[in-house]
Amino acid sequence: MTKVAFFGHDAGDAAVRRRVQAMQDDGLAVTGFMMRRKDDVATDWDNVDLGKTRDGAFLQRVLRIFSGARVAANSLDALASVDVIYARNLDMLACAFLAKHYTRLKTPVVYESLDVHRLLTREDFIGKALRWVEKSLLRRTIGLVVSSPAFLTNHFEKYYRGLYTPFLIENRLAAGSDFGPRPAAHNGAVSENCGRFVLGWVGNLRCKRSFELLCDLADRFPDTLEIRLHGQPARKEIPVFEPAIDARPNMTFAGRYRSPEDLSGIYEGLDLVWAGDFMEAGYNSVWLLPNRIYEGGYFATPAIAPNLTETAGWIEQKACGFTISEPLSETLPTLIAAVMQDRSVLESYRNRLLELPNEVFIQPEGFFSEVLARALAGARAK
Repeated sequence: MTKVAFFGHDAGDAAVRRRVQAMQDDGLAVTGFMMRRKDDVATDWDNVDLGKTRDGAFLQRVLRIFSGARVAANSLDALASVDVIYARNLDMLACAFLAKHYTRLKTPVVYESLDVHRLLTREDFIGKALRWVEKSLLRRTIGLVVSSPAFLTNHFEKYYRGLYTPFLIENRLAAGSDFGPRPAAHNGAVSENCGRFVLGWVGNLRCKRSFELLCDLADRFPDTLEIRLHGQPARKEIPVFEPAIDARPNMTFAGRYRSPEDLSGIYEGLDLVWAGDFMEAGYNSVWLLPNRIYEGGYFATPAIAPNLTETAGWIEQKACGFTISEPLSETLPTLIAAVMQDRSVLESYRNRLLELPNEVFIQPEGFFSEVLARALAGARAK
């Protein structure tokens, strides 16, 4: 059995939990070496707590790299027993390599880049310095995992061509998770919601523009539209969050959720899911493929995405949802009004999602272990 040390940025994050679940489903033994954002984080895996960080606190996260690496190094027996280190995001990659330096271990490292942080795209000294760090660490890894091919095209090929071995692992649901069956072709959402049309925003709620667009929708359709938010808000990006929701009777915020346990209840109560992101407009926000298109797709909840993004391309290629162009402040309300007036297109997209094979939304069993096996085999062959 392959043993993995997973260096993660937040042990309580739903996406981190899903990644660990995928590893365990494939028969990998996982020990977490993880930061956390909350005090009361319980994990379903053996975990070494590397300390608490704050959302958006870049300097504090940098300092935590050093203290976290010391904590990891002090758990030498656990770290030395693994076959491979899997580090999610650049700060945890640095933490993993620093822990290796402290312990003098030769354990191979895989880098998972799920987001290209805005600082890495800058052309000033800060951006160049961070890319130098990423380049220096990346060339010492045995594999690079990305969740969207656009990350390779627009960032890694641009700056680090020939320095890495790429693997694409989309943000699909883990095969062994108990997220329940897919819904039937006829959806009960209309009757369950008492005739109200329900739009959801699910996951990392980090985009101020998205939040403002949804608040505007709530104001435009106070009696016919309900907006439900599920997930973890980025309070630095959206400083006025709960008060804005509380001021609108047709908006609700349910807080953090557990994945996959809560997904069925979330998505089967939605008519549409918002899949736009502008937090890093022109860069990461254009390139990513978010969890919500796979989660929503499995539960036959069509998505809306802005044009000229990787997400919109995914939706258009599969003909399973809506894409809209700028200005979104006009096109989004127009779309919502049209769909509320005539749900036939929405139902056709729902049925299209149900026609797509499960593999579009669920990662096949053994996929993750095969990726790690290929990375390790490639390293041994060098």
